[in-house]
Amino acid sequence: MSEYPFALVDVFAESPLQGNPLAVVDAATGLSDEVMRKLAAEFNQAETTFIFPSDRAIRKLRSFTAAGSEVFGAGHNALGAWIWLGETGQLGPLDQPVILDQEIGDLVLPIRVWQHDGRVHGAMQQAALTLGRTLEDQTILALALDLKAADLLQHPQARVADTGANHLMVRARSRDVVDAARPSTQALLSCLRDCGAEGCYLYAFDEGAPEEAYARFFNPTVGLWEDAATGTAAGPLCAYLDHHGMLSARKRLAIEQGRLMGRPSVLNVAMAPDAELSGSGVVVMKGQLSL
Repeated sequence: MSEYPFALVDVFAESPLQGNPLAVVDAATGLSDEVMRKLAAEFNQAETTFIFPSDRAIRKLRSFTAAGSEVFGAGHNALGAWIWLGETGQLGPLDQPVILDQEIGDLVLPIRVWQHDGRVHGAMQQAALTLGRTLEDQTILALALDLKAADLLQHPQARVADTGANHLMVRARSRDVVDAARPSTQALLSCLRDCGAEGCYLYAFDEGAPEEAYARFFNPTVGLWEDAATGTAAGPLCAYLDHHGMLSARKRLAIEQGRLMGRPSVLNVAMAPDAELSGSGVVVMKGQLSL
């Protein structure tokens, strides 16, 4: 029988039971893909991240949804793992920021980690922006979200954007419209597959607040219906808006997500020069797996 440390981390949270919960399994060497998928189903969180040693970086991270799909990109799945590593002293003193490398899929990406007011914080560089298909006609997408075509704005147009994971960026007229969305599973799946996207990030700006957005994320292609805080969608949104010159001079964006789910989260992204996602979290549970 082998034992593996595990934790539950509320990522992008200011206090426990907020943000996006992530299950983390440390020192996961020896776990097969089948066992990792079964454990992700057992934890039944949006994602479970497994931490491995790496020949290319400080750690290698692999993440699975409860439905068993492996997901990539540097989002809450990665940040929660580094919060755990920092909280358990595995990264050494963090009174000054340290820059480390993380292996995620085919990429090796930097992360800056530090401790402030007793909490571990991280800032993760994502991959350079790549753009996919643009939806010229948003009518079918609006129907899939149970909205009217007029509820979705054309600037910028709905388009697939990728800084580690490819998601469809969809701008709504207001946060009320974002809250009103009631997606149809099959209809949204069809839209996402047609445009080659994994998930749908529906967002809006408050008038006079160009550095603040409000969003919801739907990802039925990997069995994740709605997510409370999605770093792999926040990064491409910031980069896509920057591509259109829609950010302020500071090139920063704060995104509120998860409010309707009762898991309020704020994701901070800056262009430096590619999307850099930052945040903190809270370790709310720790234990030992016996397999």
